[in-house]
Amino acid sequence: MTAVVLESRLTCPVCGHSKLETMPTDACQWFYECEQCHTVLRPKPGDCCVYCSYGSMPCPSIQENGKGNGCCR
Repeated sequence: MTAVVLESRLTCPVCGHSKLETMPTDACQWFYECEQCHTVLRPKPGDCCVYCSYGSMPCPSIQENGKGNGCCR
């Protein structure tokens, strides 16, 4: 089994600003405010969190269980 990656680079779809963030392991993150343009990011339909929608890595739950097996704990 591959180790879960806890860092993901979030990229704002409005202004393109990106920042490396540490993902929570105990909950989904449904909102994230871009520090450059202040747009509040929300998950795209079908995604459980902002990391699955805008991150370089999906959230830890999806990494562990796959998208078809449910999402965050």
